[in-house]
Amino acid sequence: MSIVISNPDQRMAEIADKVKHGERLSFEDGVFLYESDDLLTIGQLANQVNLRMNGKNVYFIENMSLYFTNVCEAHCAFCHFRRDEGEDGAYTLTPEQMFEYIDKHYHPGVREFHITGGHNANVTFDYYLNSIRALKQRYPDVTIKAHTAAEIEFFSRLSGLSYREVLQALLDAGLSTLTGGGAEILSERYRQKMGVGKATTDQWLEVQRVAHGLGMKTHATMLYGSIETLEERVQHMIYLREVQDDTNGFMVFIPNAVQPASVNAGIKRRVAAFDDLKTIAISRLMVDNIPHIKAYFINLGTQLTQIALTFGASDVHGTIVQERISHAAGALSPQGLTRDELVWLVKGAGRIPVERDTFYNEIQVY
Repeated sequence: MSIVISNPDQRMAEIADKVKHGERLSFEDGVFLYESDDLLTIGQLANQVNLRMNGKNVYFIENMSLYFTNVCEAHCAFCHFRRDEGEDGAYTLTPEQMFEYIDKHYHPGVREFHITGGHNANVTFDYYLNSIRALKQRYPDVTIKAHTAAEIEFFSRLSGLSYREVLQALLDAGLSTLTGGGAEILSERYRQKMGVGKATTDQWLEVQRVAHGLGMKTHATMLYGSIETLEERVQHMIYLREVQDDTNGFMVFIPNAVQPASVNAGIKRRVAAFDDLKTIAISRLMVDNIPHIKAYFINLGTQLTQIALTFGASDVHGTIVQERISHAAGALSPQGLTRDELVWLVKGAGRIPVERDTFYNEIQVY
């Protein structure tokens, strides 16, 4: 399906007028922007919107990525992180083993543990609860951001509890917010073709609604650059926008490019930088009610992340320490950055670096 426009310049001018007056863009507008090659105009419009929302502030956090288990019942076509139980390289860590890793890298500036992992059906839901509880007891001042909406759906099946009961149990154990993953592309055609053996579109969105109803503020991602159509990308953004209209529970939208299977993969196996910047910009224009768009340096690389800051992005994620999921799939970026490097990265783009906590409260402006 392609939208035929007799005069693209006029159409772009109409969209620019909507943006100027703060009017919401339609599905057709989003598809038109994706089909346009006028990257600079799209970027300028996104920059206008972002400056209106966030000024020149660009946010980052001192955080650490943790992975309790890479054993997973799902076999998503794009994932190179997962293992089967008993397979070479498979692991499921006890809290004590996790403490050993954290204590090597921990310093008092760390504000957040960012926890993702496999859907491991060889352990009970109590394993996940106890892991969160143990972390919170040992590091009471660190915010725990853990589990995707897809993992919540998995925990619901594993435990026989409702989404609300699962989330409440995790909150009681010390969880503060969900990570944004598991969304991939919110399209059943895509999810079937890519073998996304986890939550459906409706289930993913429903978990977010339940979480927001419990007072949680959460994150949302989109994994683009494989077999999805441009229409599916735009629809994904509109689904998030609709939930946000109802709940106001999302803090940030994170569009991530799919990574090839190997670091040595050539340029033809990677998402074009042009597409990356266009997707950041269109995200800012379409998802007009979520405060921040994240330029995730792990997937974009550091220099493209700098450019993304004038294409609508207002967040560069965090220090991470040692990222594994994208790197298992051939990401070329560093596995983490120091606070000084993040400050330099943001200043180099002519923006103001702001260290934040998980909920975008300002800690320090550099």
